[in-house]
Amino acid sequence: MYQYCLFDLDGTLTDPREGITKCVQYALHHYGIEEPDLTKLEAFIGPPLADSFMQFYGFPEQKAWEACTVYRERFIPIGAYENKVFEGVPEMLQQMKEKGIQIAIASSKPEVSVRKILEHFDLMRYFDVVVGSAPDGSHGTKEEIVERALSELGVQALPAKDRYSQCVMVGDRKFDICGAKKHGVTAVGVSFGFADEGELEQAGADYIVDSIEEMTDFLIRP
Repeated sequence: MYQYCLFDLDGTLTDPREGITKCVQYALHHYGIEEPDLTKLEAFIGPPLADSFMQFYGFPEQKAWEACTVYRERFIPIGAYENKVFEGVPEMLQQMKEKGIQIAIASSKPEVSVRKILEHFDLMRYFDVVVGSAPDGSHGTKEEIVERALSELGVQALPAKDRYSQCVMVGDRKFDICGAKKHGVTAVGVSFGFADEGELEQAGADYIVDSIEEMTDFLIRP
């Protein structure tokens, strides 16, 4: 059984589809871009926000960071709570705490938003460590986030072989898998999030789970 577990948030423990896509739509409208089909904006779920504005809409870097500010005009008061906790997640986290597993959130979202979401859904009590990006979204690569979470959990001090056998990172996108691989911890992908077909396998996930029930069994097995 793993002693330490890092979770991504969006697409792993919660379904943020409505909030994120509507806030991206809001930001694009500010720049005169109309996108009525919210499903086209689901690619924004997972990677750092500024990177997505640059990749998918060709925004220059400065404009992308400005778009993040516009996005947060709607996200902070409204979008953060247009979110749903996947069924079975609180029960899974409770079982993990009872087993003595140290649990962290490692999210590319601004940490202040992560904490508000966890508090809103009464999940904060399960987490020993919560790590996100800076308030403006900087320092948000998954490699940076995972490194900080591991440091705060004390995992960085473990020998490499113990780090792999005792610590796991669970996420729904390639960024989560690559962040785990970068720091030598077991990488578990979830197939019910927002990854493209084959994305998790190509990123090198050690394991892939297809449901919260399967994730629970995997994480608390002896």
